[in-house]
Parts: sequence; structure tokens; C-alpha cells
Amino acid sequence: MSELRETTYLEAIRDAMAEEMRRDDRVFILGEDIGAYGGAFKITEGFLDEFGADRVIDTPISEAAIVGAAIGAAHVGLRPIAEMQFIDFIAPAFDMIVNFAAKSRYRTGIGAGLVIRGPCGGGSRSGPFHSQNVESYFANVAGLKMVAPATARDAKGLLTAAIRDPDPVLYFEHKFLYRRVKEMLPIDEEIVVPLGVARTHREGSDLTIVTYGGMLYKTAEAAEAIAAEDGAEIEVIDLRSLRPLDTDAIVASVRKTGRLLIVHEAARFGGFAGEITAQVSEQAFEWLDAPVRRVTALDTPVPYAPALEDYYLPQVDDITAAARWLLAY
Repeated sequence: MSELRETTYLEAIRDAMAEEMRRDDRVFILGEDIGAYGGAFKITEGFLDEFGADRVIDTPISEAAIVGAAIGAAHVGLRPIAEMQFIDFIAPAFDMIVNFAAKSRYRTGIGAGLVIRGPCGGGSRSGPFHSQNVESYFANVAGLKMVAPATARDAKGLLTAAIRDPDPVLYFEHKFLYRRVKEMLPIDEEIVVPLGVARTHREGSDLTIVTYGGMLYKTAEAAEAIAAEDGAEIEVIDLRSLRPLDTDAIVASVRKTGRLLIVHEAARFGGFAGEITAQVSEQAFEWLDAPVRRVTALDTPVPYAPALEDYYLPQVDDITAAARWLLAY
């Protein structure tokens, strides 16, 4: 049995990149301050010394150039990992991602095998330009895959799978989890989590809650509180992948419980909760014993002020209240 080591979410991301760079010399990383500085969150600390400046490339402050260069590298057979220092700044690269990377295989028959990763999410008092969740921006784009890990194991396994995937993958890592989430992981054992497969975080029979990323922990806390206080057992589904979306896992759970609550940190309007609701209504309407409900962030920019940010973000009490409403319906 492999030796285990307590590994943070951040270290799991670092380990996945380092292991893939050692395994495959086509893998390289590029982004702002990732080399000598080691990245804004020190995820790539030490990479420049180990892998050299040809594979750890500090770039100008131009997200469009970073992604454009990564697409070109992918087309000639390399495996680039492009870092957005904060995922909010993926916006300047939108054209490159949507009109070039995503459509590459359809237009040319050659996939753009690259990963675009970066820190997302609120809770760290970083304000409206460093706290966003941008997954819904790309939900309507065929050709893109998207993952949002919640655990250290999934952070490593999904990134490993993303790096090996022949098409573009957007990898959303929640910065609030970086050093807070820890897990015992094997030191010298490969971890690969397939894209497009959800995970049942908690078994239950009375209500399904579907969530992903940073919201997993608040959701699990709400489920445990209801079990202790009300005796109801809530099933918690961690999506892990947003595209492909594991609709089969969601539908199977809803058929068992008859009730569905969707929780995500992104704003409500146009968020993934709406798509999940539509798919469940199409595929499992006759199993629903109550309306589908959702708990999301508000449709405003992310506030700076701590009290306002806490009000903006979904909290355990919000999830608990919505779950109890559904259980009583």
C-alpha cells in the first residue's frame, strides 16, 4: 500500500501538474508570475527550478495572448496548462476560448488539448473583480469541458484527467478551499478521476441536493444538521464535472428521493441550476413530489464588505431552510 500524506487542495493541484510534467515532457505551464514568483497563491513554487524556463513560462499580462499561445502549442502536439491568475480575468481570453479552442476539432479535426485553470469564488473578501464564478459564461459553448473539484482527491484526479484530455478543459479551483480542505492522499500512486462523472457525497432517501465546488461543504453541513434535528436523510451529489454533466446520476437520485434542491455559488439568473432543473423536468418529472428549488448567490456583483459578502453568498442556513421547505411540501 502506498504511503499516505496529508495533502491540501492547493497541494493536490500542484502535485497533479508536477507529476504530469515529469511523466510527459510535452506538458508545460504558462501564465503571469508563475515562474520566479511561484504564482499568486504559490501553486507553482519551485517549478522553475525543476523544469526550467522552457516549460514554466512567465507571460505578459495578456490573457488573450496566454490562451492564444496555448492553443497554438496544443495544435503542434504540446500539452499546455494556462493559468489565469484569477478566473475573473478569463474574460479577455473569451474570444480565444470560445471561437478558437472550443471549435478547433469541429473546424479542423484537430483538438486543442489544453487546460485553462484558475482560482474562482468568494468568501475571501476579494471584492467584485477577484471573487466571481464564471462557469455559466461558457455553459452554452459546444466543445468545452468544465470541471469544478471540491475535494483534494478530485482536485488532483480531475486535473490529471484534464491535462490528458485531447480537447480544451476549463478547470475551476475554488480559492477558499486552497488551504482549508485537506485529505490523506497516496504519495506515489496515480490518481485519475474521469471527466463527466458525478460523485455521491452523502447517501439519502428523502431529498436530493446537487452542488459542486465550494458549496459542497455548506451543503453537507446543512444535510447533517437536518439529519440530527429532523431525522430526514438528504442525498448530496457532488457534480465534479459541469460539462459533460452527469444527468444520469442526478436523475437516478431524484427518482429515489422525489425532491430536488440545487445549490451553487454563482448568481441565480442563467446559472447551472436552471439547466439542471430543465433536464430533470424533461427526464424525471413524474418522480418529483415537490417543485425544484435552488439556493444561489444574488444577482449582483460580489461585495467587498464582509457582512455584505456573507449576505450575498449562500449560507448553511439558506440551504437548511430551502431543504426543510421541500421536505415539508
